[in-house]
Amino acid sequence: MAKPTDTPAADGLPRGFRSAEQGWPELRRIPHPPHRLPLLGDVVGAGRSTPMQDSLRFARQLGPIFRRRAFGKEFVFVWGADLAADLADESRFAKHVGLGVANLRPIAGDGLFTAYNHERNWQLAHDVLAPGFSREAMAGYHPMMLDVAGRLTAHWDRAEAAGQPVDVPGDMTKLTLETIARTGFGHDFGSFERARPHPFVTAMVGTLTYAQRLNTVPAPLIPWLLRGASRRNAADMAYLNRTVDELVRTRRDGGGGGSDLLDRMLRTEHPETGERLTPENVRRQVITFLVAGHETTSGALSFALHYLARHPDLAARARAEVERVWGGTAVPDYEQVARLRYVRRVLDESLRLWPTAPAFAREAREDTVLGGAHPMRRGAWALVLTAMLHRDPEVWGPDAERFDPDRFDAKAVRGRAPHTFKPFGTGARACIGRQFALHEATLVLGLLLRRYELLPEPEYRLRVVERLTLMPDGLRLRLRRRATGLAAPEAGAGVTEGSAAGCPVHRVGD
Repeated sequence: MAKPTDTPAADGLPRGFRSAEQGWPELRRIPHPPHRLPLLGDVVGAGRSTPMQDSLRFARQLGPIFRRRAFGKEFVFVWGADLAADLADESRFAKHVGLGVANLRPIAGDGLFTAYNHERNWQLAHDVLAPGFSREAMAGYHPMMLDVAGRLTAHWDRAEAAGQPVDVPGDMTKLTLETIARTGFGHDFGSFERARPHPFVTAMVGTLTYAQRLNTVPAPLIPWLLRGASRRNAADMAYLNRTVDELVRTRRDGGGGGSDLLDRMLRTEHPETGERLTPENVRRQVITFLVAGHETTSGALSFALHYLARHPDLAARARAEVERVWGGTAVPDYEQVARLRYVRRVLDESLRLWPTAPAFAREAREDTVLGGAHPMRRGAWALVLTAMLHRDPEVWGPDAERFDPDRFDAKAVRGRAPHTFKPFGTGARACIGRQFALHEATLVLGLLLRRYELLPEPEYRLRVVERLTLMPDGLRLRLRRRATGLAAPEAGAGVTEGSAAGCPVHRVGD
C-alpha cells in the first residue's frame, strides 16, 4: 500500500498539512458558514457537544462540499454522492486517521481502527483476524449470541412484569458488550446482573467523550481547560488496559485451545510471513474490538427499536416475517436469521438515517482532482459526512428524512449508484466486523419483535448524543408481552460443545 503522507504529527494531521487549506489549492472556491470570527472560526450557531449535527445543518445550507474552520484549522466536508464515490476510489484515496479517531490512539494505538496506513501491524492483524469473520466462524458465534439475547429478554421480562419502561441504549450496550466479549474473548462482564454499567463501559464512554472534547478546544489551551478531564481520561485508559491485560493473562494461563478472536491473536501466524502479533498489539486489538465492536452495534439497535416503536405498522410487517420464517422454532438457527430480509431492511434504514459511525476521512495518495473540480495535493484529506450522504435527495428522493425500509428492497438497491450507503466506511479499511454486527442485530430484532409489542413514551422526541459514535439519548420503551407460546432462549441454550461460542467463559472482575 502506498504511503500517502509522512509520519503523522501528534494531533493526527500529516506533517506538511497543518490545516486543510495547505493541502487544498483554491480552497476559497469551497463555501463556508457565514459570520466567521477571528481565531475561533465557524462557531456561531454551533454547539460543543453536537459537532456532527451542526455539520448536517451547515451541509443543508452550503451544498455537497463545504468547509469549516475551528481554532485556525480548516476542515473540508463532503456529502454529495458523486464526490463521495470519487473519494471511495482506492487507487487515488486511502483512509485518513484524524480528528477524533487520532485522539483514540493513546489507548488503541495501531489497532485495526486507529492504525495509520503505513503501520505494518494493520495488515498483519487484518490477515490474521479475517478468518474469524468468515461464514463458518459466524455460525460458530451464533449460539453465544442467542445465549446473551436470552439474558436480555429475561431482563426485559422482569421490567414488563413490573410495568417499568426499559432503558433501550443502556440495555443494548449491555447486550453488545457481552456478545463481543463472549464470542471474541471468552469473558463475561456480568452486565445484566448489575444495577449500573460495568466499569469497563464507564471508562470506555469516558475515553470516547474525552476524544470528542479534544476537537473543541484549541491545543495550547488543553492543559488548562481540560486538566481535570485529562486526569480522568488517564485513569480510564489505565482501567481499560488493566482489564484487557487480565483478560489476556487468564487466556494464556488457561492454555486456550479454542478458535475465537483472542486465540487467533495469540497463536495464529501470518499465512505468508509467519509473523505473530506482539503482546502490545494484542492489547490494542482487544480494546479496539471491545470498544468499536459493541458501541456502534448498540446504537444501531437502539435507533432501529425507536423507529419500530414509532411505526407499529412496520413493526407488524417485520414481526409477520419473523413468524413466517422462524415458524414454531423457539431457538432460530444461523440460516434462519439470514432469511429475515425485511428485518434487515429495517436495520439498514436505521443505519441510513443515523449511521452510528457518522463520518469517515479520506486522504489523497497523490496529487489529484476531486470530482474534476477541486485540486487536492498528496496527503490532503476530506471528511465524508455519512449521515448527510445518506440524506442526499438526488439519491434518496425528496422524502429522504422519512423512515422507509423499502428503500432497501432488492430492486431499489440495484437501482442506486454504488457508494451511496456507507455505514461501515469504505475500501480496504472498512469495518472488518460488519457481518458480525449485522447478524447480531438482525437476530436480536427478530427475537424482540416476536416476544414484545414495543410501546413508545408519548412525549419522547428523538435526541442524539455524540461521543464519536451516535446514540439515542434518553430513549425508553414500554413493553407488552405477546402470547406467542414460545419461550425466549435461555442462557446456555444455544451453546454447543466444540463451537467457538463454547469456549470457557470467565467473569471479569471490577
